[in-house]
Amino acid sequence: MKKLSLNGKWYLKNSTEQNEIEAEVPGCVHTDLINADKIDDPFYRNNEEKLMWIGESNWDYSRKFKLDQEFLESEKIMLNAQGLDTLAEIYINQQKIAETNNMYRNWEFEIKQYLKEGENTIRVHFNSPLPYLKEKDKEFHIPAWSVGDHRLHGGGWLRKQPSNFGWDWGPMLVTMGIWKDIELIALEKARIEELKVEQQHLESGSVELALDLQTEKVAAEDLNIEVKFSLADKNVYKNKFEIKGEKAKIEFEVEEPELWWPNGMGEQPLYELEISIFDSGGQRLDSIRKKIGLRELELITEDDQWGQSFKFRANGRDFFAKGANWIPADAFVSRVKRKDYRELLESAAAANMNMLRVWGGGLYESDDFYEICDELGLTVWQDFIFACGTYPSFDDDFMENVKIEAEENVKRIRHHASLALWCGNNEIEQGIAADEWDSEKITMPWDDYKKLFDDLLPEVVADHDPQTDYWPGSPHSPEGDRNDFNNPDWGDAHLWDVWHGKKPFEWYRSCEHRFNSEFGFQSFPEPKTVYGYTEEEDRNITSYVMEHHQRSGIGNSTIMHYMLDWFRLPVGFDNVLWTSQILQGLGIKYAVENWRRNMPRGMGTLYWQLNDNWPVASWSSLDYHGRWKALHYMAKRFYAPLLISGIENLDDSTVEIHVTSDKFEDLQGQVNWQLRDVSGQLILENSFAAEIKAAGNQHLRTLELQDYVEEYGARNLMFWLELEIDGEIAADNFVSFARPKHMQLQEPNIKTEVKRLEAGKYWLKLKADKTALWTWLELEESDLKLSDNFFHLYPGREVEIIAEIDQDLRAEEFQTKLTVRSLIDTY
Repeated sequence: MKKLSLNGKWYLKNSTEQNEIEAEVPGCVHTDLINADKIDDPFYRNNEEKLMWIGESNWDYSRKFKLDQEFLESEKIMLNAQGLDTLAEIYINQQKIAETNNMYRNWEFEIKQYLKEGENTIRVHFNSPLPYLKEKDKEFHIPAWSVGDHRLHGGGWLRKQPSNFGWDWGPMLVTMGIWKDIELIALEKARIEELKVEQQHLESGSVELALDLQTEKVAAEDLNIEVKFSLADKNVYKNKFEIKGEKAKIEFEVEEPELWWPNGMGEQPLYELEISIFDSGGQRLDSIRKKIGLRELELITEDDQWGQSFKFRANGRDFFAKGANWIPADAFVSRVKRKDYRELLESAAAANMNMLRVWGGGLYESDDFYEICDELGLTVWQDFIFACGTYPSFDDDFMENVKIEAEENVKRIRHHASLALWCGNNEIEQGIAADEWDSEKITMPWDDYKKLFDDLLPEVVADHDPQTDYWPGSPHSPEGDRNDFNNPDWGDAHLWDVWHGKKPFEWYRSCEHRFNSEFGFQSFPEPKTVYGYTEEEDRNITSYVMEHHQRSGIGNSTIMHYMLDWFRLPVGFDNVLWTSQILQGLGIKYAVENWRRNMPRGMGTLYWQLNDNWPVASWSSLDYHGRWKALHYMAKRFYAPLLISGIENLDDSTVEIHVTSDKFEDLQGQVNWQLRDVSGQLILENSFAAEIKAAGNQHLRTLELQDYVEEYGARNLMFWLELEIDGEIAADNFVSFARPKHMQLQEPNIKTEVKRLEAGKYWLKLKADKTALWTWLELEESDLKLSDNFFHLYPGREVEIIAEIDQDLRAEEFQTKLTVRSLIDTY
């Protein structure tokens, strides 16, 4: 088998014009226009509004390629396009060979008859999806949420990234282009078409592997197969044998396997599986390599004392899912590279996350994404790409298109150790599924819903990935009334009563849901990010540009509503941005700490959302540039394997002390607590031994502090908690009886010591004379990668941090450029 890549330099033109520009494949029209200096940065200010014409136009990609006689003599020649976005017509040497209508499919066409020796041409014509969708909607109206200039009713007719048309965190930039690899394949005798890997974990501890291999033959010759299975260059299994037909089943046992574990539970060893096929003369025809993690990973839904569980189990051990929801990492997904995935996913793992939900309004992600998740132990909840809208499951052509899409992506992703769940859709059961179509409301009849999400998709998973569980939608109630989608007794829940319902952060403490797969609160990006898309005149959160970079209709007013509930009105634009981040982190902390305390009733929290696809005010904890917001630093603490937390009761001035452990062994520890006044002066302290039970939460004791509240006043008290294990502080936390805005903080006089450890790496120690809440660090002109940030200081407490930057400075120069601030600096 020979391959000729068609990636690289192409030419692009508007179909109504003659002038061409150079283009890069994989890519898209927008990025090619940017690279050719034909349009300004779509993310800057409100440039997006000036670029709607791109998605409304038709476009042509073209290039030439040369073929020799040897290539043309192959038995079969295919054009393989792994991703075309979306309504494409393909021409080779001016002859139309195919049309495509699905962004998520791998398109392959036999083209030998169209080719010639020497120079050939290929042209891919892309039709704008907008006229197509308007016509389809006239045929049969299927409504959608949040309709705007480009987010249309009828969008469900087209298998294209839903968020591409705009979302409440993303721009309306309708893309077209060859967004994945494209190549010619010349097939002489045979190739590997499909590999399915299943594993059976035996009571003995061994693992049986069953490999189902499907080949495609274009010659009658028998094949030889070689199988290698190794770990860290150590051979585990190797065999070579002959097959007569096109299929082979290979089975072998791995003794004393090294098991793959989610992040925080163990290591992530990945075995190397290589399968090659040879002709009778020993010539290698094709080979396939996959990395395999040996593990059992399953969703457990079983009756219990509260109703029915919703929890994940790895290698026989139940674990609390800690993570976030993943959206496409760029509005132009073709320019997301492996290094970009690694930066974002390493940040997730560093914050003690063990699960990401790939949300159903985006993509089946790239192989790079899943490979890195395998390496980091980030389990993946994978939605099929259906979200917040209605779909024409009554249409046979649509259903056949979806079936092929689902089969291809299940087959591509199924071998990954990180894959934990297939989920049918996002939020269609949340008020969209109904008894009948209703042109006045956004509805999809249950009968049509079930055809797609209860029949077709689970059948695809059962046929092609039977070892991974399927869940019809998120949220979903598996018992009782299916319209009761957030029932606290079973299923998963999307809890938006705070952001959309204006309930206080404390409301989260009333929630006892089994698994919280969406909830969130917004913040602005940090000043460095905002300055990148604004001019000085824009730097007020009510300016047109700032509101343009806020896609939730209630966004900025909701942030300020809660900010004034909790904090003093910040002085200046930058301080509003920073305070919004502290506010966001505080809200999600309320939620996560409560649900972790509810173990084992509640067994998962995936906040909305991990990342951004452009620089914007949003629910993310990592901004578009991968910069950690305050929430992400707080997540590192509230998702830590050991959590100490307090619940204040304002009515009787008590504090409940809880310790939550994800460890799988009991631990001996000590709880240290201190009651201090606002300035940091010690009033009372104590310690007590604590036996910390494995994999659960304990309410250790309740402290009665009424006398001190009466004497000092609620606004003048702070209660500090530490969990000590083997002489080291494993976790700490903070409780107050009043909101920060009513505390009379004093200038903390923070002192910072800096030592250079090596090039670009520094050790910092910070301490303060007075209490400093949410202390954060910035470095002039450089991004700081910090082991901790947005932490608290009080007299006697020292915090040590490791800081990394992309340049090398002397310690003195680093300290000169360093800014350290805390909440009082926002006043």
